Amino acid sequence: MPTDIIQWFPGHMAKTKRLISESLSSVDVVLELLDARIPKSSKNPDLEKLVSPKPIITLLNKASLADPNASALYKKRYAEMGKTLIITDCIDGKGIGELEEEVKKVLKDKIDRYNQKGMTGRTVKAMVLGIPNVGKSSLINKLSGKKAANVENRPGVTLTKQWVKTSIGLDLLDMPGVLWPKFDDRVIGENLAITGAIKDTVLQKDEIAMVLCERLKKKYPYLLAKRYSLEKEEFEDLDGYDIFELIGKKRGILSKGGEVNFDRCSTMLLDEFRRGIIGRITLE
Repeated sequence: MPTDIIQWFPGHMAKTKRLISESLSSVDVVLELLDARIPKSSKNPDLEKLVSPKPIITLLNKASLADPNASALYKKRYAEMGKTLIITDCIDGKGIGELEEEVKKVLKDKIDRYNQKGMTGRTVKAMVLGIPNVGKSSLINKLSGKKAANVENRPGVTLTKQWVKTSIGLDLLDMPGVLWPKFDDRVIGENLAITGAIKDTVLQKDEIAMVLCERLKKKYPYLLAKRYSLEKEEFEDLDGYDIFELIGKKRGILSKGGEVNFDRCSTMLLDEFRRGIIGRITLE
């Protein structure tokens, strides 16, 4: 893979940064969503500075797609730093019930001041932030009990801010996904591409699928072997390109000349990873 810096910062993301700054005074707390499959790569390094001094509650979302052992380790690391991390999933509802209590704990002093002024039961307002395709809209729909936000498995669906009421005394401000202007570490850009946080047109899809094959070989060889009917001996000495071709041939994803159809094979691999068909995987 080339080592050049990946840049992808559509105009609407610059607009989102302005929206965040303009809307910050109307919220009490920020909910930061990370992708449990790429917890480091999905953390926007600009976020804390952008929302300061508002308190941040971090949610490790899409947990049902990630390696549970890796998620538990990441939560432990947060605890060691004196921070709270809630492991959540909007498919099975994991961790959703912890959010109300955590909001009350983080905003205890503020809520106590409201109560002293007779403002008991005042609705808490939270801004929901994260990179594209991290599950913000799914979380909002889960908490509101209805389809209040558009949900699709592709980046850039939410393009404007919207307020949504929930049943737990929390009003949510759904914001568009926002990335930072460039990825100095190419691995971060590759991870975002593999999970679908940036559009498949930004990097060559077949190259990203080959990177995925290489990562699976190193971290989850048993899942790679099981899903694609491979013997470990078949791919232990192969690189990502050769593994990609081996899978394409095994699956019969071929062009008329008998060569592997790169477009169809890469689409299949990325789709199966993103839907959790290969298994529960954390890439870092």
